[in-house]
Amino acid sequence: MTGDLIPAAAGAAPAAAPVDPDLVVSLDSVGVRRSDNPLLQDLTWRVELDERWVVLGPNGAGKTTLLNLAAGRLHPTTGVAYVLGERIGHTDVNELRTRIGLATAALAASVPADEQVSDVVVTAAWSVVGRWRESYEHGDVARARALLSQLGVGNLSERLYGTLSDGERKRVQIARALMTDPELLLLDEPTAGLDLGGREDLVGRLAELAYDPAAPAMVLVTHHVEEIPPGFTHALLLREGAVVAQGLLAETLTGDNLSKTFGLPLVVERSGDRYTARAA
Repeated sequence: MTGDLIPAAAGAAPAAAPVDPDLVVSLDSVGVRRSDNPLLQDLTWRVELDERWVVLGPNGAGKTTLLNLAAGRLHPTTGVAYVLGERIGHTDVNELRTRIGLATAALAASVPADEQVSDVVVTAAWSVVGRWRESYEHGDVARARALLSQLGVGNLSERLYGTLSDGERKRVQIARALMTDPELLLLDEPTAGLDLGGREDLVGRLAELAYDPAAPAMVLVTHHVEEIPPGFTHALLLREGAVVAQGLLAETLTGDNLSKTFGLPLVVERSGDRYTARAA
């Protein structure tokens, strides 16, 4: 994987941008409710251009809801949410989504099993899943194949998506998320379900991406501190839709904070740029 990202291929009136132009995500007292159930509560959060955030929390903590909000796929019930300078609910979200790279299990499940791997990636240029009659320039196809190589699966470009292993599919999904040269990259549990070798290989590739100064701002959702790639700078800890702690990774990822987040006494240990956690 190279240090530099591969060069990119070729509605409603927006609300005023946040005062700070370096803010990629700006949430103020945001709440999200569904059927009177609070999914997020009074959440305030800022992501800047050069930051790489990990979002940690147990099942039902609101992690995926937060990611969908940052992806422009969900509107806040209360509070104000800006993404890439656009206020959610007051802008053309279809245009906004072209500026955001998103890799989630829900999106992956919608990819046809008989889709060629290179097409899974290149179709992101048109924001569609499943190639049909749309046409792509040579540069688009070349970029898709180069991104697959960058993620270590270039040899699979002509395979069918349904024949890939879980680890191979995860890398294809990330290549697709990078296809449009996004300003914000959102990854929902990218290493979930992988064996140890697959997890460590993908963590290493995400670390290279995180260290690349040309890479977009990144937000990665996970349940496990062992899956945090080196190069990530900040952490947001959620429980029952509310913030337990947030800030610089080394200051936030403490035993006390994680114990409050997961509801049992935990010990956090650090070795170099990697973390582990276990019951106290």
